Amino acid sequence: MTTAERIKIIEASCKQVGRGVFFSTLIIVASFLPVFMLQGQEGKLFGPLAWTKTFILAIDAILAVTLAPVLISFFLKGKLSSDDRNPLNRFLERVYRPILNWCTTWRKTTIGINIIALLISIPLLLSLGSEFMPPLDEGTILFMPVTLPDVSNSEAKQLLQVQDRIIKSVPEVKNVLGKAGRANTATDNSPISMVETIILLKPTSEWRKGIKKEDIINELNSKLQIPGVVNGWTQPIINRINMLSTGIRTDVGLKVYGQNLDTIYALSNQMKQALQGVNGVKDLYVDPITGGKYLDIQVNKDAIGRYGLSVDDVNEVVESALGGMNITPTIEGRRRFSVNLRLAQDYRSNLDEIKRTLVQTMNYGPIPLSSVADIKISDGPAMIQSENALLRGTVLFNVRDRDLGSTVKEAQGRLNTMVKSLPKGYFIEWSGQYENLIRAERTLKLILPIVLVIIFGCLYFAFHSIREAFFSLISIPFALIGGAYMVYFFGVHLSVAVAVGFIALFGIAVETGIVMVIYLNDAMQQLVALKGNSKETITREDLRTYVMNGAVKRLRPKLMTVCVALFGLVPVLWATGTGSDVMLPIVLPMIGGVLTSSTHILLVTPLIFLMVKEYELRKHGKLEVLDVKE
Repeated sequence: MTTAERIKIIEASCKQVGRGVFFSTLIIVASFLPVFMLQGQEGKLFGPLAWTKTFILAIDAILAVTLAPVLISFFLKGKLSSDDRNPLNRFLERVYRPILNWCTTWRKTTIGINIIALLISIPLLLSLGSEFMPPLDEGTILFMPVTLPDVSNSEAKQLLQVQDRIIKSVPEVKNVLGKAGRANTATDNSPISMVETIILLKPTSEWRKGIKKEDIINELNSKLQIPGVVNGWTQPIINRINMLSTGIRTDVGLKVYGQNLDTIYALSNQMKQALQGVNGVKDLYVDPITGGKYLDIQVNKDAIGRYGLSVDDVNEVVESALGGMNITPTIEGRRRFSVNLRLAQDYRSNLDEIKRTLVQTMNYGPIPLSSVADIKISDGPAMIQSENALLRGTVLFNVRDRDLGSTVKEAQGRLNTMVKSLPKGYFIEWSGQYENLIRAERTLKLILPIVLVIIFGCLYFAFHSIREAFFSLISIPFALIGGAYMVYFFGVHLSVAVAVGFIALFGIAVETGIVMVIYLNDAMQQLVALKGNSKETITREDLRTYVMNGAVKRLRPKLMTVCVALFGLVPVLWATGTGSDVMLPIVLPMIGGVLTSSTHILLVTPLIFLMVKEYELRKHGKLEVLDVKE
């Protein structure tokens, strides 16, 4: 074989698959469009994945039609062996041909099996739970109990020490660090009644046999049942993300908006009572609104009139004694500080001492503050929370031992009657992880139909035929079969991660279908070139033989397309460590979908192609042969 002849064969082969490879790459890029549209933390998590794969595939599409043919011309030299000389190829054909022959013989049975498998996968998907993101095991636990708003500093300190000792008694706990109240920063508004305890766990190899992280949390929760304290369990990173993105420190929060704090608090407690007993609802409590203690000093105007005092005279004493008054600045080097003077802590924290605080008069000398003011401890809001210029209360709870979506739906069902009878000007809003779930679902439902249209358009430009484009697109629902089965049997809930896995699966499934359709059309071109394009010269057996050859003789490149995806994904099934619990929901639909879609493409696509060609020959008297080489 001369160099010119070899180059000509390489050029013809590259033209045959070039268009299909190029548009396959474009389809995979287009299938990731929904990932680009994700917002919030899901967009930040999966955005880099989509951008990385897009840039790689964009370069791959260009190199596939430019550099690859050049490299083939350089390295594909010498004596070349046919596919029949390859023992692996002979073995695959020996297995594949009788199976495909059975499928083309028992046509209704083959199609029926595929349709039944597809129909079974639909209820499997519908029975799956839903969550925003698969929980990432951070390796640590964040214990966030809430106690009464009027707890004193000494009581909070004692409570913190007792809790830390109990937590440290569990064998799997390595270190415990607790904090009550706000940190030394202006961005932390935590009251003294909120405790945050970070629990570091020992390596799993040192845990008791058969125990899991959920078991440790349940054991700690049972040991930490202290009157007046509501326990909350989460993880440090996800807790900060939730608080920054939604303002809710638990998985789910029910925000109650209105005009009056007392009414909001009463409604919140009614909703809490309604939610008790819902399966999956844990750590249920109402964010305290009332219960704060205030020192209430009301000036008695009749009394100050008798002593010749004004309201400002009394307020000035209260300010200087309790709040403190700046009396002078002090300069230390380049720094300037204000000197503040007030009564000592022992006097300011004692109601009787405050009542005996002296007020100087013009004619009667010093008199106690209680003689010109009514001094008492009053109840009030511990913290006033507002959002969108409306007062807000919150019912908070975590979700464990159940999926997020069905738990919130059951909770909504219990509250439907109550919500309809809320006073005028009051309404509720679901927040937390559920808010993120709804946003992601809305984005995916909006974008996915557009993506399917784009994929169909790419297929049409690849084949210049609506029928052939449909053949390749129909592999997508059959790819869902394996994905649904894998997700169901591994017990994974539907989430954004699972959706990303299915999105990646769309492109892989269509890519394999394009390769099959290209070789089937190439077989039809060979048949027409040999026997002409007429029903008088082409028999049904001829069609069957050439469709079989088109499917069987190019088996290796089709299996390579599938195996490349599988070999890169299967190791994730055995991955362990931080992050593996997020990767597993992504790869499960891809692995199952690649297996079922490739089975469909290898067995059902040639069958449907054969049936269509038989219909064309019977109705039109000739075959519609597509030229996909250019």
